[in-house]
Amino acid sequence: MRQFKKVTNKHLGELLVERGIISREQVNVAIAHQKASGGLMGEVLVELKFATEKDIAQAITCQYGFPYLPLANYEIDKEVVNSVPENICRKFCIIPIDIIGKSLTLAMANPLNIQAFEDIELLTGCSIQAFVSTSSDIKQAIDKYYKPS
Repeated sequence: MRQFKKVTNKHLGELLVERGIISREQVNVAIAHQKASGGLMGEVLVELKFATEKDIAQAITCQYGFPYLPLANYEIDKEVVNSVPENICRKFCIIPIDIIGKSLTLAMANPLNIQAFEDIELLTGCSIQAFVSTSSDIKQAIDKYYKPS
C-alpha cells in the first residue's frame, strides 16, 4: 500500500497560519465545522472562505513535497488526455498531463488519494507521478480536453 511521507509534521492549519493566510481563530472555527460536518480540512477552509483553493494546494506542496502546477497555461497532448477516461478524471478530480515511457504524470486536487493512484496505475499500467493543482483548475481542464469534438 502506498504511503506518503510528510516533509513537515505541521498540520495544514499551522502552515496557513505561519504564511499569514488564516488566523488561529479561523483554524479553531474550521476544526469545529469539520467535526460537525466532516470533510477534509482544506475543503472546509475553502467552504468557509478562510482560504482559497490555491492557498490549500500550495500548503499541501509544503506539507508533502508534491510540486504545484497551475494548469491555466498548460497544454496537454491529446494522446495523454486519452490515457485516462473522463469519468475517472471527474471521479478523482485528476487530469493526466504527461507520459514518459511507463510514467504518467497527473495533476490532482488530492494527491493523498491512494485509491486514485491504485486505480489509475491498474488502468494504465503506468507508475504515477503527482502534481498538485486546484480542483477548479482541474475541472476546467477536464471540460476543455474532454469536450466532444
